[in-house]
Formats: sequence, structure tokens, C-alpha cells
Amino acid sequence: MTLTGKTRLAGVVGQPIAHSLSPILHNAWLKASGLDGVYAPFGIAEPRFEAFIDGLRAGSIRGLNITLPFKIRALAVADEISHRARLAQAANVLVFAEDGRISADNTDGAGLIWAFGSQTPGFDPQAGPVAIIGAGGGAQGAAAAFLEAGCPKVRLFNRTLEKAKRVAESLGEGVEAWSLADADQGLQDVIAVINATSAGLLGGGLALPLEATPVDAVIMDMTYKPLITPFLTQALGLGRRTVDGLEMLIGQARPSFAAFFGRDPPDEVDVRHLALNALEPTS
Repeated sequence: MTLTGKTRLAGVVGQPIAHSLSPILHNAWLKASGLDGVYAPFGIAEPRFEAFIDGLRAGSIRGLNITLPFKIRALAVADEISHRARLAQAANVLVFAEDGRISADNTDGAGLIWAFGSQTPGFDPQAGPVAIIGAGGGAQGAAAAFLEAGCPKVRLFNRTLEKAKRVAESLGEGVEAWSLADADQGLQDVIAVINATSAGLLGGGLALPLEATPVDAVIMDMTYKPLITPFLTQALGLGRRTVDGLEMLIGQARPSFAAFFGRDPPDEVDVRHLALNALEPTS
């Protein structure tokens, strides 16, 4: 790859960052597109996030994906915030304008819906209630995405009911807070269950009664290391269809690429295969 004075630069910032698969996806798309661009990882110390972002306002970079632990702080550095980023109360995309202004967006929800459409063809988010496990930023983003997709009811299940209630209230009508103790009842009519926590659920002290779900329910884990988590293993053992976190990662990267480089990524590149090859040694 030859860098020029016209090379468009984008990247991903987080801590830690060495594990990120985003550079593999974006640089493969750039190569196939023939674009003069590069996508780089940036690992920075947590206290330096705002200073790092402010230093990029001079126009040296087109955009950044934001990953843990900076997604919430990314909202505070932005001059403009999209509707879906406000709903999720977190941003995973920052786009830098020539005048120094920064726009924040959240494509995680779009990636979530993409993953369902890709791995479970025919899934209709409007067909019934959806259960989301957790009440953090990932859960809030997932809930916002399903609401925008027309889901009639989102149920947030969390160990701490009060936290789930706060998130439900912030999202408004259509979101309910449930205790994990009531999962047997709350899962009986759902069309999907999404694990939006970092816990493995099984083996982590948090067992969920997936057997209470309808046989045609779809089970997803937002984690992709390992690709088949204990949660998905439980679902597969029950004969449920599953969606993995890697497909969500790819789904959120697609609109990010378009925002950074001005065109959709080429479909002919099998970035999932490239990502799976990168995951293989550690999964």
C-alpha cells in the first residue's frame, strides 16, 4: 500500500485495541474498491480520549469508529449527534468535517438488524416482542434498533431491575423492564433473545431459561470471541436458530465505511471469511 498526500485516513479507537477486527474489514474493502485510503487502529490511554479527538479537528482524519470504553464519551466531543446515537446514548462513529466540526452516529443498531437479516432470512422484527439481556450501552442500542425497526415491544431483562427501569424510561413507550427472576414468563412469546452483556450466561453465574422461548425464536449473542459462546451453545442444543456477534460487527462496519470513504463497501469481498481466519488462533 502506497500512501499519498491524498490518502483518506480513518480508523478505530479503543483500549485495548489489538484484538479489533475492524482494520481487517475496512482495509479489505478499500483494496477491493481501489480507493486511496487506509484504516488504522489507535490504542490510547483512557484519560487522553478527549485530547486525542480534539487534535484531529484540523482535518487529518476523515472518521473514527469508537469502541470500548469510549462510546459514551464520544457523544460529549461531538458537535452534531444523530437521532439513533441519541437513542442509544452512545456513539460508535465520529465523522470529521473540513471546518473541524464532528458528527456522531451509532451504526451498532443497524449492524444488529443486518446480522438478523443475514443469518436468519425471513426474520421479521415487527412480528412480536423481543427480549434483551442487560441494561448497559449495548442493550440500549439494541433496544433502540428494534424500536426503529418496528418491534411492538422490547423487554429488558437485568439482574438489577431499577437499572432496567431507568433505561426503559429513557427509551420511552414500547420498552419494558423485567427482572431476570421472571424470565420464564417473559420469554414465552418472544421472537428473539439478544445477550447484550459481557457475561457468558452459562458458567458465569447467570443461567437463562432459553427452553421457555418458542421453538422458532432466534437467539443472538453480541460477543464474537469466542464466535460460538456458551449462550449460543445452549440455544443450538435446544434447536434454536442463532445469530453471532461477528455478523453484527460486519453489519455496523458497512455504514461506517460509507461515512468515511463515500461509497458502500464492495459485496464481492468475503470479509467474514477474513475475520474468521483472524479469530481462529484465539477462538
